Amino acid sequence: MIINEISGVIVDSAMRVHSELGPGLLESTYEACLIYELKSRDFIVQNQLILPVTYKNTQIDTGYRIDLLVEKAVIVELKAVDKLLPIHEAQLLTYLKLSHKKVGLLINFNTPRLKHGIKRLIN
Repeated sequence: MIINEISGVIVDSAMRVHSELGPGLLESTYEACLIYELKSRDFIVQNQLILPVTYKNTQIDTGYRIDLLVEKAVIVELKAVDKLLPIHEAQLLTYLKLSHKKVGLLINFNTPRLKHGIKRLIN
C-alpha cells in the first residue's frame, strides 16, 4: 500500500472515531479508539514510540514519543486542543526529520468538524 492510500485510511478512520465520539475528550481516548479502528482494518500500528535524538554522533533518549506510526510509514500526531498552533506543525516536522519518515498527519479531534483539524505534512 502506498503512503497516500495509508494516509487516506488514517483520515477515514479518524473521521469515524470523531463521528462516534465528537469533540471534547482527552487525547488519550482518541488515540486508543483510532488504534482500535486502524487495527480492525489490519494495519500495523505502533503507539507512543520512543524517538531518540542523535547529537554529536551520540544517541540520546530525550523522552520524545511519536503518538502513532502506521504501517511503519506515516507518523500521526494527535491533539485535542482549542486550536492547532505553528508549534504543533513544527513538532511533527521535527519528528519526521528525526525518524527519516516522509509523511505525517496532524489531527486535532477538538473541532466540530474533523476535516478542519487535519493537516498533512511532508518532510
